Amino acid sequence: MIGRAIYHYRIVEKLGEGGRGAVYKAEDTRLKRAVALKFFDPLAFDTQEEKQRFIREAQLEASLDHPNICTIYEINELDDQIFVAMAYVEGVTLQQKIQSGALDILPAIDVAMQAGKGLSAAHERGVMHGDFKSSNIMLTEDGQVKITDFALAALPGDAGLSEPAVAGDSAAYMSPEQARSDVTDERSDIWALGIVLYEMLTGSLPFRADFDAALRYAILNAEPPSLSEVRAEIPSDLERIVNKMIVKDRDGRYQSMEEASIDLSAVKRRIESGVRQRLARANAKPSIAVLPFVDMSPEKDQEYFCDGIAEEITGALTRVEGLRVVARTSAFSFKGKNVDIPEIGRRLGVGTLLEGSLRKAGQRLRIAVQLTNSSDSYEIWSQTYDRDLEDVFAIQDEIRLAIVAQLKVTLLGDDRAALVKRHTVDPEAFSLYWKGRFFWNKRTEEGYQRGLSYFRQAIEQDPSYALAYVGVADCYDLLGWYDYLAPDEAFPKARAAAYKAMEMDERLAEAHATAGWICVNYEWKWDCAEREYRRALALNSGYATAHQWYAEYLSYLGRHQESIHHGERAVELDPLSIIINNDLGQVLYYAREYDRAIDQLHRTLEMESAFAIPYFFLAFAHVQKREYPQAIRAARKAMELSGGNDPLNVAQTGAVYSFSGDADRAHGVLEMLHRISRKRYVSPFCRAVIHVGLGQHDDAFDWLDKAYETHDHWLETLRVHPILDALRKDRRYGELLAKMRLDW
Repeated sequence: MIGRAIYHYRIVEKLGEGGRGAVYKAEDTRLKRAVALKFFDPLAFDTQEEKQRFIREAQLEASLDHPNICTIYEINELDDQIFVAMAYVEGVTLQQKIQSGALDILPAIDVAMQAGKGLSAAHERGVMHGDFKSSNIMLTEDGQVKITDFALAALPGDAGLSEPAVAGDSAAYMSPEQARSDVTDERSDIWALGIVLYEMLTGSLPFRADFDAALRYAILNAEPPSLSEVRAEIPSDLERIVNKMIVKDRDGRYQSMEEASIDLSAVKRRIESGVRQRLARANAKPSIAVLPFVDMSPEKDQEYFCDGIAEEITGALTRVEGLRVVARTSAFSFKGKNVDIPEIGRRLGVGTLLEGSLRKAGQRLRIAVQLTNSSDSYEIWSQTYDRDLEDVFAIQDEIRLAIVAQLKVTLLGDDRAALVKRHTVDPEAFSLYWKGRFFWNKRTEEGYQRGLSYFRQAIEQDPSYALAYVGVADCYDLLGWYDYLAPDEAFPKARAAAYKAMEMDERLAEAHATAGWICVNYEWKWDCAEREYRRALALNSGYATAHQWYAEYLSYLGRHQESIHHGERAVELDPLSIIINNDLGQVLYYAREYDRAIDQLHRTLEMESAFAIPYFFLAFAHVQKREYPQAIRAARKAMELSGGNDPLNVAQTGAVYSFSGDADRAHGVLEMLHRISRKRYVSPFCRAVIHVGLGQHDDAFDWLDKAYETHDHWLETLRVHPILDALRKDRRYGELLAKMRLDW
C-alpha cells in the first residue's frame, strides 16, 4: 500500500493494524494536508445491513465539529472495502503517556476536562462514543486533547485497532451495563472517563484480570482500590468525583458530562488558587527563603554547620517587621533536589531566595552567598567571605544586614538588635546545637534521642547557650507526646529545660513557645499556656511553630475560628512543613469540619506520602463521617508506616475497628496493647477510646481516670474530641472536665 494512490490520497506509511483492518498515514493531494486512513477488512461486517448501519453512524459522527474531537473528513469504498479519512494528529496517545508513570494531578484534571468537553459536544448531537479509553485519546505537543475512534478507528500512536467495546483492551473500560449487554447511554461514556481519570492519576487501571470473563465479574461486583490508598496525595474532593463517575448503578453516577465537568473545574480552581495565594502573599511585601547552604569542604563533613548557618539567618530574619520569611522546614525541603529558582519561589510563594555555600579548611572558612530574584533568577546581591572560623558569627550578622538593605526593609525599634543577636560565640557549641536540630527534625524516636545527646553536648561546651536548653526541652516534649516515654518521665524534664532557657534569656521566643506547650500537654494550665504563647508571638510574630502550637491550644478550648486562623498563619509561614500542614488538618477535625480536615490532610500527604500522622487523623475524620472502609485503610496505613507496633497507631486501629462494629478485632487490639504495655508506655486515653466504640462506658471511664492520674496528654482534647461524644451525657464526664478545668 505504501506509495499507492487511493482517489486523491497518497499512502505515506502504515501506522497500525488490528483485527478489523489497518490505519495509514496519507497525503490529501487536493488540499495538501496529512490525513489518517482507516481501511476496514471486508469481513469486519457480517451482513450488508450491518455495513449500511456503520456508514450511517460514520456520517453522523462526521458531523461532529469540536476542538477536542478528531475530525472525520469522509467515508468511502474501494473494491468493496470501506475506508474512513480523518484528521492526522501529531502526538502520542494518553495510553503511551501513562506508560511512563501517573500524571501530575493538574495535568490529569486538564486532560479529563478537555475530553469531557468533547464527549459533551458529541452527546448533544446524540452520539455516544462507546469505546472511550486512553488509547483513543491523542495528546498533541501543545497539550490539546483529541478524542478518536468513536467505535470506528484506531489512529496514529494506537497500539492496535479497536475491537468491539466488550473485548480486548476495551473491556477494562466498559461500564457495568455494557458488561451485562444492556442498552447504553451517555452515562457509559461518563463511566469510561472516570476509568481513564483513575488510570491517569494512578498509572494503572482500577479493574484488571487475565481474561474478559473475570474482568466483567470484577466490573460488576468488585470495588477498586481507593485513589487515596494508591496515591495518598490525591485530594479527597477529586477522589469523590472519580468515585461518582464509576458508581456501578448508573442512576447514582453523574447524569451528564456537564455535571462532572463543573465539579472537575471546581477542584482545578481550588488547587490553582492555592498557588495564586502564595504568589499574592509573595508580592504583598518583601519575602525571602534561606535555602540550606552547600558543603564545599573537601571532606564533606560540614553539613550540620551549613544547615546551622542557614537556620540562624532564617531565625533572625523572622524577627524583622515588614519581611515575610519562610520557615526552615519548607526552605529545606528542596535540599539535594535539582529544582530551579523560579519553581522554588513559586512553591514557597517568595520573591527572593538566599543561596550559600561553605568551605572549611582547618580554622579557615570561605562562605559565598547570593540573593536572587525568584521570578527571573536575576542576581540581586552576592558576596564571598574569607575569614577565620571564629568570625562565622560576624559573617552571619553582615549577611542579615545586607539582605535587609537589599530588600529595602526599614528596621524599627529593636529590629536591629534582634537581627544581630548571637545565642553563642562558641563555634563548637554552635555546630553541636545544629547537629541536634538535624536529628530532632527527623521526627523519629531515634532522632529525638540523638538530638538530645547533641543538645547536652552543646550545653557542656557553652553552659550559657539558652537555645540548647530549648532543644533539650523539645526532645523530651515529643518523646512524651508520641508516647515513647511516659508523661511523668518526659514532661518534667522538658519543663525544667524550658524554664532554664527562659531564665537565661527572657526574650527567647522559642523558650516561651516550648513552655506554653508544656503548660498545655502536661500541666493543663490553660492561663499559663495562653500567656506563654502570646509572649512568644509578641517576641517573634513570624515564628511558625508558635502559631502552630497556639492553634492546637485554642482548638482544645473550643475556640475554633481563632485556632484555624493561627493554623493557617503557620502554614503561610512554613507552607511545605508536613507537621504544620498536618496540624491544620487536626484542628479542623476538632472543629468538626470533617471534609475540610480530610482535604487538608490529603494536601499534607501530597508533600510526604510516607508520613503516618495524617493517616492517624484521616482515620478519625472518616469514622465521624461513618466511612468505615476508608477509616480502616487509613488506620492500617498509619500503623504500617509507624512500624506496626507503635502503641499510639495500634490503639487507633483498634478504635476504628470498635466504631465500625468489628468487636473481635477491637478486642484483639486490646490484648496486643496489653502485651506492649509490659515493655513500654501505652496511652490509657487511647485504650479508653476503643472501649467507647465497643459501648463499654464503664471500662472507658476507668481508663480515662488512669489517663488523668498519669498526665496522659491526650486528655487535653477532652472538651472537643468527637470520638468521645457517646460519653458526654454521663455525670462522670462532667466531673472529669471539671478536674481538667475545661468545664466552663
